[in-house]
Formats: sequence, structure tokens, C-alpha cells
Amino acid sequence: MFSLPIRGSRGGVHPETKKDLTAERSILTQLPLPKKIYLPLSQHAGVESRPQVQVGDKVLKGQLVARSGGSLSANLHAPTSGTVVAIEPIVAPHPSGLPAVAIVIESDGEDQWMELPTLDDPLALSPDELADRVEEAGIVGMGGAIFPAAVKLRQGRRFEIKTLIINGSECEPYLTCDDRLMQERAEAIIDGTRMIRHIIEAYEVIIAIEDNKPDATAALRKAAAGHGMIEVRNVPTQYPMGSAKQLIQAVTGKEVPAGARSNDIGVLVHNVGTVFAIHQALRFGRPLISRIVTVSGGCVKSPHNVEALIGTPVREIIQACGGLNNTPARLLMGGPMMGQIIPSIDSPVIKGTTGVLALTKQEVNEHVPSPCIRCSRCVDACPMGLVPLEMAKHSKVDDFDNAQEYGLRDCILCGSCAYVCPSHIPLVQFFEYAKGEMKERRNSESKSEYTKRLTEQRNERVEREKAAKLAAKKAKKKKTSRKAESEESAES
Repeated sequence: MFSLPIRGSRGGVHPETKKDLTAERSILTQLPLPKKIYLPLSQHAGVESRPQVQVGDKVLKGQLVARSGGSLSANLHAPTSGTVVAIEPIVAPHPSGLPAVAIVIESDGEDQWMELPTLDDPLALSPDELADRVEEAGIVGMGGAIFPAAVKLRQGRRFEIKTLIINGSECEPYLTCDDRLMQERAEAIIDGTRMIRHIIEAYEVIIAIEDNKPDATAALRKAAAGHGMIEVRNVPTQYPMGSAKQLIQAVTGKEVPAGARSNDIGVLVHNVGTVFAIHQALRFGRPLISRIVTVSGGCVKSPHNVEALIGTPVREIIQACGGLNNTPARLLMGGPMMGQIIPSIDSPVIKGTTGVLALTKQEVNEHVPSPCIRCSRCVDACPMGLVPLEMAKHSKVDDFDNAQEYGLRDCILCGSCAYVCPSHIPLVQFFEYAKGEMKERRNSESKSEYTKRLTEQRNERVEREKAAKLAAKKAKKKKTSRKAESEESAES
């Protein structure tokens, strides 16, 4: 189960990949149209998008239905033609099971596109114009981070980016959506890569693929032939190689400092799925309304990668893969290491959905946690060089300040520590809880600070108004006094 880290890299693990279930099967592209599409207004890192439609409105495929709500938010578009039948809370694809407001579109079965703006040569446009089009298309990070792509592109323009890395590592077990995308749509990925390079003006481009994907490597090298600025390079197969900071270190030898971003060291990373979406938006004017999703696990009759419309209920993409042969012990959105438990099989696919896994009891392999034996295996496995056992100890007792002293802020929640823990302690759960509480505390402090500032501004305004009234009263009194003196003088 345990293995030594690859030389030159820090930590990491080698879980059983289980990729053979779907790696050799072509992407299913002709799925039945869903009867209803459910579009949560929050499918990105920032605040909710603002609806641009009302109940009863007719919409066409590709039409804008919700506009970005501000920083780190993203536009939403109709994945098919039909009628908006509701804007209401649904069960979000999140383990909390809390409701999330969504636009519900009933399909008319025609799947009719709106007229799309196309470009003969996107590279003839300025970088700023292309970034604007990426923003309009609602593209976010497709590797699961759901960070708006246009924001990263514009950040890239503000810094001197020497190296653009296209992330095709896909280190999560079971998931092969990026692998199949690279094999089947290599030319489109190279085209999107050239556009991103044009936008950020990078000096070099490296497409990084784990060395367990020879067919994807071959397909991209063939498509990149003739484009001298693009190098396709293999990196070691090791989890969590797909994390940007680990990939940067493996490819360039540079380490992103704690609290810093890759921009600070002249590197920008985009997932291959994001690159494909950018190609679709800039070459054909298509907004982000579908994505490749791995549907796998021991409970799925015919595991496949499928091209699913955003908003399709999970139930329907599982049915497209033959349905279930058993009741899953666990239903996940994403991979088994970092994925989230889905509270309902009717939860929709969203922009960041890389996979849907229906796992058997044997695959889940649950254990009863036992006390920490302080073996430090979690420390050895941590790719960020943190001390998970101390972070967990302090997080359990709500001592978040000390948890942060041991690196909580830099934890990427990859699950490597929990994977190697012989006591089967759910370390990541403690870290997620602590991060959530710290975020709530920051929000509360920010809200208190904002309220305090408003109160101070109000008090200052009241004082200014009082002073102005007093000055006016004095001026009036002075004026009256002068008038009286003037009248007395005239009488005398």
C-alpha cells in the first residue's frame, strides 16, 4: 500500500488507479436529451450568478441565462432549448445536502442553437478581446477548481509568464475523462493551447501528462508537430501530481512559496478540459454548456466517459451507462481522493464535475478510526511538507490558530495523509471543518469590520450635519442680529 516518493518530489502516494474500467472506451457523445436541466447559480469560485431570465421564458441552446455576479463568478448558458419552468432551490451536489438556487429548464426536444459568433482567425484579435470572449463563454477551471478562466488569463497578462503548463496529468484514481479527451480531441487542445499562449504571451508551453497515458501522449505529440513552441512532456505517475503546485515543481523544478501564486514565479497552469473549452469558445463561439464526465465504479453496469450537458441529473448519465447493478455504498462526484459525496442521485452535473463514481462496499473499504500512533507516515506523504497529525490534533479541539501554525492554510485537501494513515483517521474531514470555520470567522470579522466602518461613517455624517446645522443657526442668528442693528440705526 505504501511507497516511497519519487526522487525530486515531496510526499505523494500511489493508490490503485482503477482507470482500466474506462480508459479504453471512447467517449459517449449521443446521450438522450434530459427532460429537465438544473443549473445551480453557483458553479464557480465566487458569488452566485444573477438570473437574466424569468419563469415562462423560452430559451435557445447557448443563450445567456445568468450573468456573473462579480469577482470570481461566471456566466451560465442554456445547455439546450426549452422553457424556464422554475428558479428555485434544489439539492446541491454537495455533501451538506443544503439547497442551492437553480434555473430549471424544461427541454423542448429540439436542441436548437442560438446564432453564435464565429471567428475565422482568433489569433488576429487582441489578447484582451480574447479574454473577454472567454469570460462571456462562462469558462471555469475544468479540473475541479472552478476558478474563472478569464481571471487567470488576465492575471497572466499582468505578470511576466515565462511558462504555460497544460495539465493533463489526471492523477485521481478511476478518472479518465482528460485521458480520453486528449486521445480523441488532441488537435482542438493544441489549437486552444496556441490561443492561451497568444493571450498571456508565454515564452514556452509544456503539456504535462503522467507517464501512464502513452496513447494521450502520442496523440498530442502528433498534433503538436509543427508547433515548435509546444512541448509534450511526461511526468511521473504519482498522486497528487495533478495539483498545480506539485506539477509546477515536477516540470520546472520551481516551488511556489507558501501564500503565493504560480504567477509570482512566472508560471500559469490550465487543465486540458479548460483548454478544450477555450478552443470551442474562441473558434466556434460556443459557451461552456457541456463537459466530459467519467462514470465509473463497481456498481455501474457499463462504465464510460460521457459528454454530458451541464445540469443533467446524475441519474440520467448513469442510465446512459447501463444503470446500476447494485445499490452503491458511496456515490461520489469527482475522484475517490478529493471527490464529494453526492446527497442525491438527482443532483445535477456542474461545470467542475470530473466524474461520478458509484462505489461498492469493497471499493469504499471503510475502517473504524483508532487513536493516532504518531508514526509520521502522514508527514512523509504530505506533498506540501506539512504536519497533518498536529493540524488534526488542533482542529479537533477548535484550536484553529495553532492548526494554522502547522500549515492549515497551505493544505490542498488531497487526502494523501488519510490514505497512508494506519489508524484510518479521517484527517481531511478535520481540515475541511477547520478551513470552513476559519473562512466563517474571516467572513464574520469582515462583516463586523464593515459594520463598524458603516457606523463610524454614519457617526461622522451625523456630526457633520449637526455642525452644519449649528453653523447655519449661528449664521442666521448673526444675520438677524445685523438686520436688527441696521433697523435701529436707520430709526435713529
